[in-house]
Amino acid sequence: MKLATYKNGTRDGELRVVSRDLTRCVAVPDIAPTLQAALDDWLEAAPRLKERYAQLNTGQLACVEPFDETRCASPLPRAYQWADGSAYLNHVELVRRARGAEVPESFYTDPLMYQGGSDAFLAPRAPIPLRDPAWGLDFEGEVGVITGDVPLGATVELCARAIRLVLLVNDVTLRNLIPCELAKGFGFFQSKPATAFSPVAVTPDELGGDWHGGKLHLPLLVDYNGRRFGQPEAGVEMQFSFPELIAHVAKTRELCAGSIVGSGTVSNRDRRVGSACLAEVRMIEIIEDGAAHTPFMQVGDTVRIEMRDDAGASIFGAIEQKVVAHD
Repeated sequence: MKLATYKNGTRDGELRVVSRDLTRCVAVPDIAPTLQAALDDWLEAAPRLKERYAQLNTGQLACVEPFDETRCASPLPRAYQWADGSAYLNHVELVRRARGAEVPESFYTDPLMYQGGSDAFLAPRAPIPLRDPAWGLDFEGEVGVITGDVPLGATVELCARAIRLVLLVNDVTLRNLIPCELAKGFGFFQSKPATAFSPVAVTPDELGGDWHGGKLHLPLLVDYNGRRFGQPEAGVEMQFSFPELIAHVAKTRELCAGSIVGSGTVSNRDRRVGSACLAEVRMIEIIEDGAAHTPFMQVGDTVRIEMRDDAGASIFGAIEQKVVAHD
């Protein structure tokens, strides 16, 4: 099934069930007022939501509205946890190589992970505020999952069963703030402002054979200023599956229902497919030319992140954002 959150003037919005073709939606206050409420009571709510989803797709419901992506908040406008990995080692290798550094062997067996801010996410069509262009604003196209409750020390198999929903991510990054933060030895903070997620989150079964091995095997389509910037395949070179990433988080802590775990920037070794962030292009330029030529985002620039099925239909709707000056 497909779920979205409409903005309604409250912090957590209003849960909507969305048709498979993203043309219609219906509110479900009798089942759950918000997505978080549905996740908190998933065993009871999910079967009822699935039934309502089937009725919506077969035209059995009254009070149906046209689905409008511009009315959407991120599916979870705020979350109890947002943990982002870096599962595509081609991206890691390029960054390290551009700095003249080797990739430690542990990177191939132990995921990289940081904990981002989760108290206020950007809506999928909300502008990206930029206070200072010198901070090096970048987009990062990713895939993410929303979990149910995950106990401390959960196995990979248990973590696979805890995946409730899949969605797309724009992990907004201020690249020029990263070096000083990492030099302090305490990780990302100011360099990771508010993240945006796709209008729609979908259950893994909705993805059919494109979801297997705990990975989503479809190209991620990234357009920058109206032109195709990249279309890397999200499954083929993902070093760590989502169940493995979740298990990494759960090694020392529980995850509560509504936690979001990201894949990191989708990246392929085949450069013909392009990239999902500006930094990767800049690293390639440094490796090949000795210096980066591609600028970071400026006021007025736009990014669009989407994924389509084999028939060309949008699965999650589109993240589409414009950079604006923050006063």
